[in-house]
Amino acid sequence: MTPAVRIGKRSLLAILATSIIGIIAFSWPLFAAPDSAAVAHANDAPWLFALVVPLLLAVVLAQFTDGGMDAKAVALLGVLAAVVAAMRPLGGGAAGLEPIWVILVLGGRALGPGFGFSLGAVSLFASALMTGGVGPWLPFQMLGAAWVGMGAGLLPRASGKPELLMLAAYGAVAAFAFGLLLNLWFWPFTAGLPAAIAFEPGAPLGQNLLAWIHFTIVTSLGYDIPRAVLTVVLIMLAGPTILTALRRAARRANFGAVPTFEAAAS
Repeated sequence: MTPAVRIGKRSLLAILATSIIGIIAFSWPLFAAPDSAAVAHANDAPWLFALVVPLLLAVVLAQFTDGGMDAKAVALLGVLAAVVAAMRPLGGGAAGLEPIWVILVLGGRALGPGFGFSLGAVSLFASALMTGGVGPWLPFQMLGAAWVGMGAGLLPRASGKPELLMLAAYGAVAAFAFGLLLNLWFWPFTAGLPAAIAFEPGAPLGQNLLAWIHFTIVTSLGYDIPRAVLTVVLIMLAGPTILTALRRAARRANFGAVPTFEAAAS
């Protein structure tokens, strides 16, 4: 299956740069020296916004200049981001019941990893503006959602029921991975935790990784499991219809088509 929106050289560089910044932002406490000035991520939010937002914009612009995303694809990106932003309050605070992941997974699958990356980041940013959810957690949410959308576009070729089952399995894994990853932005700075789930500066990496997993099991599985179950159910029920609609829109839009001009007959 050829993606509707392809990744060119500029797009790939922009996505790699953004992802590297994101990996560093998530993981630096695990590798920081015990005597380093480790401060809460709330203090990092200004430079994370200053780095992440321009880089995410650069991803869209790079795809545009590469010919992988034309004006029609940008319009579709805006429409789907608006749908996600409108859907997100439906599950806000309700035990992890977030219906937005079905759009991110299926959008990335139908329209390609570059589009999925942009959709995840832009839609989470738009929904935060709509719901007043702007805070130090937002850059991490944007990056996590961007990786979920991109991962869906990188899945192997399949069609019919096998594709649907693959997307449902991916949605479940992505729902758990998102929760695990998002815990990492604040867990190292959470005070008063029991030793078994607390971050210990300077401890071996394996010890802290195990504590991170234990922290996730204790604190967030109650949100991650409902998120995964709802995502699987929605993909199995609505997946065929949404995929068909997105692929039909991609075919009709003929993304990336190069116009040709012919001399008028005399």
